[in-house]
Amino acid sequence: MAITKIQSESLNLADDFAFTGTITGAGGVNTPAFLATMTSNQSIAFSTNVKMQFSSEVFDTDNCYDNTTNYRFTPNVAGKYYVTVYVYLDGGGQGNLRILLPKIFKNGSQELISGGDFATGYQNNATYGVSGIVEMNGTTDYLEGYIYHYTQDGTGSNAGNSNSKFSAYKLIT
Repeated sequence: MAITKIQSESLNLADDFAFTGTITGAGGVNTPAFLATMTSNQSIAFSTNVKMQFSSEVFDTDNCYDNTTNYRFTPNVAGKYYVTVYVYLDGGGQGNLRILLPKIFKNGSQELISGGDFATGYQNNATYGVSGIVEMNGTTDYLEGYIYHYTQDGTGSNAGNSNSKFSAYKLIT
């Protein structure tokens, strides 16, 4: 590799440099990556963890997201992943106290990340989300989006539409 511009014992980083040969160790890619949304409402039972059915892929760079059967992301590259789950919830009873906890599960049972909100029924139609960084082994680990919904009067609710999203991408490390 040859640097074509050198100024008295230092490099001027404002200049353009012409490199020959191959540059290695610079940059990287944030893949695998995916974004999935919901196409219709899903019934959310009262006081239980419900796996969300994100059935519409906006993109899936490495075909690692299952949008038809298990609704899970199984990356084929080991590393750290930034993952998000946003769930649009409607209903829950006017004036009722609600607990809304979007969750990210790893390998079906291990709750990794949980976040949410307490709201009155006067905020019936809103999107709630959670995000975080997860270590994945690139072979058997998988992620799923869940929501826990509790209302004061014990009623269920509906979640869905394109405001509900599940996504992840590999971090360059």
